[in-house]
Amino acid sequence: MTDAAARAVHSPDPQARRLLIVADSDSYVKWGAALASTLPAEWTAQLVVIASPVQPSARQLADALAGTAFTTDVVRVRHLDELEAELDDLDPHAVLLSLRGPFVRVVAPRLNARRNRPVLVSGFPGLTIPAVPKAVIYREQTDLIVLHSRREVRDFDANAWALGIDRMFGLATLPFLASGASAGDRADAAASAPTDVVFAAQAKVPAERADRLRLLGALAELARRRPDRRVVVKVRARDGEAQTHAEEHDYADLLAELDEAPRNLVVANGPMAAHLGRAGALVTVSSTAALEAIALGLPVLLVDDFGVTPAMINTVFEGAGLFGSTADLVGGRFRHAEPSWLADNYFHEPAADDWLRRLTSLVEAREIIELPALERRYDLSGGPLRAAFERRRMLGAFDRTRTGAIAWALGVPVRGVVRRVRRARRLARRWLEPGGADGFVAASTAAGATAAVDPGPRDPRASAASVGSTVEPVGAGAPD
Repeated sequence: MTDAAARAVHSPDPQARRLLIVADSDSYVKWGAALASTLPAEWTAQLVVIASPVQPSARQLADALAGTAFTTDVVRVRHLDELEAELDDLDPHAVLLSLRGPFVRVVAPRLNARRNRPVLVSGFPGLTIPAVPKAVIYREQTDLIVLHSRREVRDFDANAWALGIDRMFGLATLPFLASGASAGDRADAAASAPTDVVFAAQAKVPAERADRLRLLGALAELARRRPDRRVVVKVRARDGEAQTHAEEHDYADLLAELDEAPRNLVVANGPMAAHLGRAGALVTVSSTAALEAIALGLPVLLVDDFGVTPAMINTVFEGAGLFGSTADLVGGRFRHAEPSWLADNYFHEPAADDWLRRLTSLVEAREIIELPALERRYDLSGGPLRAAFERRRMLGAFDRTRTGAIAWALGVPVRGVVRRVRRARRLARRWLEPGGADGFVAASTAAGATAAVDPGPRDPRASAASVGSTVEPVGAGAPD
């Protein structure tokens, strides 16, 4: 962390421009804190975590803030209904909504309703290709959406144009890469001769228990063949901790099921940067950690046994030359990214970054005239009841309003019926298409196999059946 970055957070200058970061899960805390840490010295920033089912534990918070200009003692946890007081106290020029997409849609209207509202910024903590329209819709009430590659900017701009949403997109180097790509880091890594093989685990992919056991089996065989290396399964959450997406099959539990697991195969948590500092190679299915490893000059392997599809969140790596099988993993055959892929995908030259310039222009415009409230144009049916339902969906038991409880009780069964009707209509249309009954059967099978997982948390007071009925299709494996 540079001195300028520290000043950007703790500057006592009353003339400094003020940024409030509002975050929820550990990955969004990490992204928001890291992005704010790149601000120049004329900015000051504060970080608030909204109390919710996915808020990070104390350990996760410390890991998320590692290497940023923030420390755990300056971060405040607040209920959503306490956010207004934070805004009144700080009176920020801009607010970075470092939140999952559905939660941006809950919080943004509150800020849009404020007199002389701040500039509203949103974005993503990792890979967002393929870009899905829903990701733009969730953020339609923010002024600036921060993206991290030229390809992302093109694809999101095309989606916004097709939706009729006039929104500004800003390009920023993924903040986790800003320091990782330095020559000094590479020299330090070479000097320490790191040997760990790090597997960057993800909650969403692969989702099936058998697939995860297959990965663990390959990692175990690599560990047996290379007793001189430690093979580390790097996880984000342990012992029931929450994370951005729910994880059904925990790697630590699965490791216990392996026959004679080698002692040099371990499950560990902690900051990814620390693990990569000890790594000689990285393996994953599609994690953003692959980009961090590339920035450090480490060889990478993206396991493609489960396909290269939007559901695996790995299509962005097509053309990078990093894909390989579990057999390649066992054989230790790691790769380096193709130079032709890098410039369009997260490794553009720093001079191309324009998000700060765009943010500054918005703040300067606000100083001349109040910014107009941004209207919500999509998903309006249900009115206030829908808004209360969406709030309850994200906050669960942390929603302290009666309207949220009422909306949840009414909305869950209604939404289940609506979804079943929509599915029946889709299948009926398929029935009328060429292929007849065969097409109907195929469509039914595909619909059951590719239903997207709702990124929102489960309300602890709702039954499993009710929660299942609230799934919203946002694109298989798509960013939210």
